[in-house]
Amino acid sequence: MRMQSKTLVSLGLITVLTTGCLSEDDPNRRAKIGAVTGAIAGAVIGNNVGDGSATNRVIGAIVGGLAGGAVGNYMDKQARELEMALEDELRAEYVTLERLDRDTIKLSLSSEASFDIDRSVVKPAFKPALNRVADVMRRYDQTIVHAVGHTDSTGSSAHNQALSERRANAVASYLRSSGVAGDRLYASGRGESEPRASNSTAEGRKLNRRVELFINAVVQGRENDAYQSPY
Repeated sequence: MRMQSKTLVSLGLITVLTTGCLSEDDPNRRAKIGAVTGAIAGAVIGNNVGDGSATNRVIGAIVGGLAGGAVGNYMDKQARELEMALEDELRAEYVTLERLDRDTIKLSLSSEASFDIDRSVVKPAFKPALNRVADVMRRYDQTIVHAVGHTDSTGSSAHNQALSERRANAVASYLRSSGVAGDRLYASGRGESEPRASNSTAEGRKLNRRVELFINAVVQGRENDAYQSPY
């Protein structure tokens, strides 16, 4: 905790010093400040995934990001590569893929395919699919990835919240172990609070048990947007 506080203080000083050196007349001042702020956000997020070692505290956040006009094409290409990489899983409905908007791709991973009941260890049979996801993410590195866990309403809300967090962390940690930079990964859980379908049927509960990956483009001038928790 003491090390984290020192890190945050140091990062705050970097922000003040860096932005203070920028001229008020600089037409790119806003974008440059955004890049610095985005880098700091990435450094903090990087501490949420992994074992807390010194490696995880290295600042490696994305600085600058994509020019606005290039975002759509960049994310279109990434979505197509994910579709090709996950062709079998998409056909079996173990995975679904959506383009939410120009800046965001959403992958939803079925818990039946990825986890045993009430467990948070990724199934060995699903690891090849995550390896392929990681391979695409490594090549499209101008993105931040949010893993968000969800459960059905079986069991207590406290249990479901904790399970959703463990599963999100398991997916994010596996992607990190497969080469995706830790400062691009963020994990959180929503428990049973955001069902996709009714929990009164077995089919509905099956749909509600999932981990969603929100892949957000880092866009010049509004870098912070990519680090915001998805809705």
